[in-house]
Amino acid sequence: MAAVLWLELDGAVNVRDVGGIPTDDGDKTTPGRLLRADNLQDLSPADIALLTDQLRLSTVVDLRSPSEVSAEGPAPLTRLGHITHVNHSLLPDHAYDGGAEALLVRRKREEERYPGDPSCAHYLGYVEHRPDSIVGALRAVNDSPGAALVHCAAGKDRTGVVVAFALTIAGARREDIVRDYAATGQRLPRILARLRGSPTYAGDVDSVPEDRHRPRAETMEAFLEQVDRRHGGVLDVLARNGFTDDEAETLYRKLRS
Repeated sequence: MAAVLWLELDGAVNVRDVGGIPTDDGDKTTPGRLLRADNLQDLSPADIALLTDQLRLSTVVDLRSPSEVSAEGPAPLTRLGHITHVNHSLLPDHAYDGGAEALLVRRKREEERYPGDPSCAHYLGYVEHRPDSIVGALRAVNDSPGAALVHCAAGKDRTGVVVAFALTIAGARREDIVRDYAATGQRLPRILARLRGSPTYAGDVDSVPEDRHRPRAETMEAFLEQVDRRHGGVLDVLARNGFTDDEAETLYRKLRS
C-alpha cells in the first residue's frame, strides 16, 4: 500500500501529491506532477513558497462554479502572473443558488440517478452533464510545464472524480484509485471546519448529517463501475468528448515518467 503524500499547508487542509500510487504494471505514478487540494483562498506566504518554489507549481485547475469563484473572491495564487489559472466547473452555475428547497430538489434527482448512494449519483451527473469540463481539466494538466494542482471547495468530490480519471489513464490500480479518494476522510473534520467558516459553503455543509460528507471507498468503487457499465469506461467517455488518443498518451507519460 502506497503512503499518502500529504502536503502540510497553513491555509489548506486536504492537499496531497498523487505520485507514488501503484500501477497495474508494477510501477508507480510519478510525484511532483499532479497535486489535489481543497479551496486555496487562505494560503499563507509559506504555502505559496512551498508550492511554487519547491514543487514548481505552474497551473491551477479550479473545478468550482463561476458563482463560487465570484463569491469567494481572488485567491493568493491568482496574483502570481507566472501561474496559469483555468476554471472548468463540474456544476451548473446555479448550483449554489435557489436556497434549501432547490437544493433538496436537486438531491432528489441525483438519488434517482443512482439510488442508495447520493454521492455516486452526484458524480455520475458530472460525467453526464459536464464531460467537457473533465476533458478541459485534463488538458490543462497536460499543458502544465510544471506541477498542476486540481482543486474544488473540499477537494473531495469534483476533485476526486477528475483525479480518478487522470489516475485511470495513468494505469493506476483501481483499488489504489479508490484508496486515494477515501484518504480525504482522514482530514474530514478540518475540511468541514474550513467550509463552515465560509459564507459560500456553510449552509450547504450543515444541510445534511456530517457523516454524509465522509468519502466512502464504496462510492468511488460504484462510480467507476457505473462509468464502465453506462459509458464504456473512462477512456470512452473522454474520447467521445474530444480527448484524443495522443492526449491520453501525453497524460500517461506526464504522470508516469
